[in-house]
Amino acid sequence: MYIKKILLTIVLLGLAAMAVFSYYIYDKIFTPNTSFNNEEAHIYIPTGASFAYVQEELEPLLKDPESFAVVAERKGYPSNIKPGHFVIKKESNNNEIINSIRIGNKPIDIKFNNQERLENLASHLSNLMEPDSLAFISAFKEASFLKKAGFNEDSALGMYLPNTYEVYWNTSAESFRDKMLKAYNVFWTPARDSKAKKIGLNREGVMALASIVQKETAKEDERPRVAGVYVNRITLGMPLQADPTVIFAKKRAENDYNQVIKRVLYKDLEIDSPYNTYKNLGVPPGPISMPDVSAIKAVLNYENHEQLYFVADVTNFGYHKFAKTLSQHNRNKAKYVAWINKNGVNR
Repeated sequence: MYIKKILLTIVLLGLAAMAVFSYYIYDKIFTPNTSFNNEEAHIYIPTGASFAYVQEELEPLLKDPESFAVVAERKGYPSNIKPGHFVIKKESNNNEIINSIRIGNKPIDIKFNNQERLENLASHLSNLMEPDSLAFISAFKEASFLKKAGFNEDSALGMYLPNTYEVYWNTSAESFRDKMLKAYNVFWTPARDSKAKKIGLNREGVMALASIVQKETAKEDERPRVAGVYVNRITLGMPLQADPTVIFAKKRAENDYNQVIKRVLYKDLEIDSPYNTYKNLGVPPGPISMPDVSAIKAVLNYENHEQLYFVADVTNFGYHKFAKTLSQHNRNKAKYVAWINKNGVNR
């Protein structure tokens, strides 16, 4: 009888211990373990990250980092860390947190526009995605890719159409580049190719001209009219004589893209550069900035008129005065020059 009591006691103690242990495990796994007040928190885990790195990133978001580590070890997470952008919901427990960061890589939306060079675009993207700027610029300028896609380093910027794109944060620079090429080829429908051909330009030429149109006017409703001026000049074999191309040529020649130039001087028109449309016929070798879709459409759907000149309208800022003849243009220009002199715009 005494032995039976001892055995019964041992069994009861064992069951009690198992109950305590089960509760402990349950508590570690299924009790909410977030400390933030927002509905969700975002975490970015880079490729090759260690478990220590993940713990450090998660620590400010958790009530009990130690219990998370215990559960993560039991679920084998430290040996199966996935890179990406992950979302953790408020009041998630350790089990849900681990599942979220193991299989829940969420895409992000990225936007870009008005980038002047591939280098600027690479820098911008490196602030939004995992690859650094060197990885992006290397992918953008890869010789074999450019040759296969039909671009060169001068024209390649035109391949990246300003828009909002859904991508994974840890997408490689090469995969991102390839995605942009697909978007570019989708944009260029047979109808748009046909319109470009009627102007006498290929896709790259349209992108270069669109970048000039965009630099000339920020007013989208005026862009088709400005485009019409340049199409008229191309048709007549006249030089484009676009001041934005001279500004770009100056920046390029001096390797200083940060300088702000508000006024083009006569000496600037003599800069020896393929981008100087005062010295060279036709469009420049590539875009002088990243044209947006409105500028591209303005070129393809240019306004059909007889204007050959335009200058800033000092009575309606942001817009321009257009002219058919040089004498009429010179009268408009005189008013503009008088205004900039009066306001001390020297450079």
